[in-house]
Amino acid sequence: MNRILKTIIIDDEQPAIDLLKFYLRKFGQIEIIKECQDGFCGLKVINELKPDLVFLDIQMPKLTGFELLELLEKKPMIIFTTAYDEYAIKAFEINAVDYLLKPFSEQRLAEAITRTENQMKIESPETNYPELIQSIGEKEYIRRIVVKSGHKIVFIPVEDVIYLESEDDYVMIYTKTGKHLKQATMKYFEKALNPSNFFRIHRSFIVRIDQIKQIEPFESGRFIAILQNGAKLSISKSGYKNLKEKLGF
Repeated sequence: MNRILKTIIIDDEQPAIDLLKFYLRKFGQIEIIKECQDGFCGLKVINELKPDLVFLDIQMPKLTGFELLELLEKKPMIIFTTAYDEYAIKAFEINAVDYLLKPFSEQRLAEAITRTENQMKIESPETNYPELIQSIGEKEYIRRIVVKSGHKIVFIPVEDVIYLESEDDYVMIYTKTGKHLKQATMKYFEKALNPSNFFRIHRSFIVRIDQIKQIEPFESGRFIAILQNGAKLSISKSGYKNLKEKLGF
């Protein structure tokens, strides 16, 4: 007997939810335990109900499908359902089970469910989504950073970021109005932030280039960057060499 998959549907269009539910009624292994019409609701119910499978739209108001995944602690199986084909590569880079382009057929849905069942036999459901998000390639630079702070979700426009500092498995994001801690890696931000605006000057620091006020020599032939807000950040030897090439000084 097939395992029953506790399933959540997240889509901001009720007709799309209704059609998916109509298709899914023929699949006895699918139990729909909740439906949501926005990312905030989706985030809450995924963390509370811990489903096996989520059908997830991408373009939603307030919180996109990708941003929702970035805030999850544990990973359910994800099948994206969207009208936009340009996100397909990004979806598979974060190990989505499938990507259903609306309007999709019942047969195409059946293939996705079969793929889900096969993948659940070989993959641990404990995979961490923040780790998967860090495999996103360089196809599109982020325009905002989403941070979970207690019970709140904070959106940080990248133009407000001054610099980022590595803190073990987290990154501290320093902005014009304060600082925020996010579970992520410097490698992720190095790829996700536009290199025209941000530069990694040290293994521990990524800085917004226009926030560098001056560069001064430090001990042992090293240098420090003094920022507009007065912060002083170490520059590694390789970082200094690359920064000289980038800025042409």
